[in-house]
Amino acid sequence: MLSENDREQGMARPIGVDLFAGAGGMSLGFEQAGFDVVAAVELDPVHAAVHKYNFPRCAVLPRSVTDVSGDDISAAAGIGNRRVDVVFGGAPCQGFSLIGQRALDDPRNGLVKDFVRIVRELDAAYFVFENVKGLTVGKHRKFLFELIEEFEAAGYEVQKDWRVLNAADYGVPQDRQRLILMGAKRGEEVPAYPTTIAERPTCQAALTDLPDAELFEELRSSDYVETSDFGKPSKYAEPLRGLGNDAWAFGHPRKWDPSLLTSSARTEHTEISRRRFRETDQGRVEPISRFFKLPADGVSNTLRAGTDSARGAFTSPRPIHYAYARCVTVREMARLHGFPDWFRFNATKWHGARQIGNAVPPPLARAVAAAVIRALGVEATRPTEAIALGDERLLTMGNTEAAAHFQVENPIGRRDKKSGAKKRKQEEIEASYSLNGRPEFIDGVAG
Repeated sequence: MLSENDREQGMARPIGVDLFAGAGGMSLGFEQAGFDVVAAVELDPVHAAVHKYNFPRCAVLPRSVTDVSGDDISAAAGIGNRRVDVVFGGAPCQGFSLIGQRALDDPRNGLVKDFVRIVRELDAAYFVFENVKGLTVGKHRKFLFELIEEFEAAGYEVQKDWRVLNAADYGVPQDRQRLILMGAKRGEEVPAYPTTIAERPTCQAALTDLPDAELFEELRSSDYVETSDFGKPSKYAEPLRGLGNDAWAFGHPRKWDPSLLTSSARTEHTEISRRRFRETDQGRVEPISRFFKLPADGVSNTLRAGTDSARGAFTSPRPIHYAYARCVTVREMARLHGFPDWFRFNATKWHGARQIGNAVPPPLARAVAAAVIRALGVEATRPTEAIALGDERLLTMGNTEAAAHFQVENPIGRRDKKSGAKKRKQEEIEASYSLNGRPEFIDGVAG
């Protein structure tokens, strides 16, 4: 939100609300485009805690959208009489049901209807709905068409030329395709899709200036270390390091320590695994572990989140570094996703990687948000005040601790129906992803 200093200077930035916010990939992109993200709704308390750390002035509602109303969001964010300019987000896509005559009437698809409901209750001028590209093909198109009809019934004109955008075409060194559906309240200009960039950044451009995590013993038991070993960043990496005239775009500058290499806890691999990693050609999949090896002069494969603790706590494999015989760190994943180095994630590799894999890459979100800014007809403004990040304890909380912090019931535990033996196995898996866990991978195979 605006500081008093910014208000005095008349910098009335448009405001947005993030639903299914996760750690805040879309929040960051919309902020960088010129919005103030005043509220974020996120059920997972670990994700909510990380969002609160990175966006300390944003009201975080650690609840399901099903249990939240537009009035709840407005009250938490202190919106008052201000117009909500945009609501954005993407409902979890696991298991969209197509059973029955009308897919959106199936209770299993209720989160999508709740997205439309909150857009309507907040009377937002614009919405941006993102999801998997699978909604645009085959029988799932029925779901997409019904969703468009739902928005139209709520009083919105939808961009019928809906598109699947690849983050690699908007400045991200990763092949990641997402459906972006945009719309405007009737009477407002419907946004046009952003144009693509001329040249995609590469994995080498993203990672070459980062010091090798395996040079630091401290990263065996911590996710950060102080160092002066950063190299010269590429044009892509400069703004991620906070360098250059456009490092913060139209976002709020953060007070941070650029000498810290964060989100970089090491992973222990056996020598057998390392040999296989070295022998794998760049751009190919290592045949035993099925890990993809990054091409230095190309883009990453799609970084995925794996599953939460309620569904087995399985991690999606992180790719193999193009230059080192190891998997990439969480920070290196963040670079491949377009997150700046000041942005931090949960200190465990499991939660941190999950937060990135679930996120919309900020540069893609920024490009889409800039299209909404243009449709609004406002000129993006640059905040003048640097703000402090949140309490670092928010980065080390597990589900139980984060739920207690927000004074909510732990939703992950509530969904866990496992037997005692399966639950103990789950706890063992979670422990293997803790800061002091040994090892995360056994002979290159994810635990």
